Amino acid sequence: MAYRNKLALVYLLGFALDLVNMFAASIAYPQIGQTLHASINQLAWIGNAYMLGLTLIILPSVWLASVFGEKRLILASLLLFSVASWCVAQASSIEALISWRLLQGLGGGLLIPVGQAMVYRHFPVRERARLTSVILLVALLVPALSPALGGWGVELWSWRGVFYANLPLAVLALGLAALWLKPEPRTDSRPALNLKSLANGVRHMGDLLKSPLLRVAMLMYVFVAGIFIGTQLVSILYLSQLGLSPSQTGALMLPWALASALGIMLSRYQFNRLGPKPLLVLGMSAQALGIVLLIQLDGSNLWLATALYALMGFGGSLCSSTAQNTAFIDVIPERMGHASALWNINRQLSFLLGPALMMALFAALSAITSTSQAFALCFAIGCALTLVPLIPVLRLNTPRVLALLAP
Repeated sequence: MAYRNKLALVYLLGFALDLVNMFAASIAYPQIGQTLHASINQLAWIGNAYMLGLTLIILPSVWLASVFGEKRLILASLLLFSVASWCVAQASSIEALISWRLLQGLGGGLLIPVGQAMVYRHFPVRERARLTSVILLVALLVPALSPALGGWGVELWSWRGVFYANLPLAVLALGLAALWLKPEPRTDSRPALNLKSLANGVRHMGDLLKSPLLRVAMLMYVFVAGIFIGTQLVSILYLSQLGLSPSQTGALMLPWALASALGIMLSRYQFNRLGPKPLLVLGMSAQALGIVLLIQLDGSNLWLATALYALMGFGGSLCSSTAQNTAFIDVIPERMGHASALWNINRQLSFLLGPALMMALFAALSAITSTSQAFALCFAIGCALTLVPLIPVLRLNTPRVLALLAP
């Protein structure tokens, strides 16, 4: 197996671990609440603490990689994640569980930016569309499968089984990383971690934002991926009001997943030929149309709900895949670490802010108008927000992008 493919496999295992911990743990919340006598707010912090750890560690990840080396850092991260997963499963109080989840997030948070930087440095620009399609297929399959597997673990053992299930995958990733990864070349000078070095890191990230390609890619995650997650939460409330059962609502993620796979494949095979502009315009239009038509649903028309979820899945994943392909095209290898850190900070914030914004918007609208009008206005605003990046996308220089993609 080529070395770059080994790198990609280790990174994908770490990425899968991150996704499993974001999507599977919520299945265990009811039993955790009963066993550890946790309040609703404390249960929410099981996820928030993990996300906080993921986000906090991203900024110093570039400095840590320069001091300790990327291979050592990934090995240490996987070891920390494995130990924290064991401790979460052993927790005897909700306070201890939340603390170990924070540590688990700190370990898992290093796997994504550091591993991503290594992988993208070793893949030529023209071959990154294929890599991105694989990454996003993992991002598609793991959230679709992990809740069901987590529920099976809860029923077979207890809520602790959800966290024990991390260990085989983490140990496999740790073993492969130790066996396959080569130490990356490092400079002789080791930067100190102080306010000046942090400021320099922020300055380098700010310089990267001068690239219109990276800026547009980041906007797509904020206004397409983030807004979709928030809109989905509102739509769950809406579908429940229409009389759909939780199983019927959950089943709508199947057409979403299938259409998402189609969007990812379209980006993979057409990105190098067309460039990002037409794919992003098509993706934004599809998701915006799917969101605005949600208000047309009623409790008896599941086929329309299926079609709209498929439309949102196709559009959103086409945008996410194309954005991932676009982000690092003109980033030089020496700045890939900073670019990866900046990209992942933006990704995490998008996943946090999108749901918070849409739920707060729905709550505010519900206080001043009827519930049905609040839903309609919320979906209309979600549609408009999805189209916010349209102008910068239309300003992209397609000939320049295609020239950068040339062998």
